[in-house]
Amino acid sequence: MQLFYNANLSDTSSSIIFDKDESRHIFKVLRFKAGDTLNVTNGRGLVVEAALTLVDPKKAVAEIISSEKIAPLPYHLHLAVAPTKLNDRYEWFLEKATEIGVSEITPIICDHSERKVIKADRYERILQSAMKQSLKAWLPTLNPAITLKEFLDAGPKIGIHCIAHCENSEKRSLKNVVVPHEPITILIGPEGDFSPNEIEQAIALGYTEIHLGTSRLRTETAALVACHSVAFINQTST
Repeated sequence: MQLFYNANLSDTSSSIIFDKDESRHIFKVLRFKAGDTLNVTNGRGLVVEAALTLVDPKKAVAEIISSEKIAPLPYHLHLAVAPTKLNDRYEWFLEKATEIGVSEITPIICDHSERKVIKADRYERILQSAMKQSLKAWLPTLNPAITLKEFLDAGPKIGIHCIAHCENSEKRSLKNVVVPHEPITILIGPEGDFSPNEIEQAIALGYTEIHLGTSRLRTETAALVACHSVAFINQTST
């Protein structure tokens, strides 16, 4: 199954016009022809089967044959993760988290962050590609990069909210904090960890201190471990 993404697709659409990049891919790489069928999602749960009526390198058009609505994840996971010094590591996290199952991602700039500028357009394309590759119908929300203080000041978070850090303190294991189907927000800091002041601010706002096992993990690894833990607990509870 080949899955395509079209943000303009809606319940009332009768046809789909693919952009130049997708059209080129359909024509030159996949070598589809008029009459061939493909599947398209809008990243908001709608998946349609459509038959190509026009195929050329600059424009491909398809008529919708059937459609279905796919339910979202049975949980809401918001990962607020500091950008890594090496950008490819953060991109790897974005890709794998999408494949595993994440609802929302916010890049947070912390006191010890070495990278404070992100490429939002590139990150968005990585999420879209990972969604298509893993045949998912829901595109994770990528929020603008903000400072941790701004994130914390934004107000109370729904559900459970946690902070993973490396300082010596009384921490709970994430697996003992997750409640199936309960929304959860998890903060993951940069390579230099959260500063003591940042940890104190989060705790004062009700964040639970957590650990992700006995090993000290890189930022992107910690984010993936957290993502998989939440997904696994929710999936095995059904």
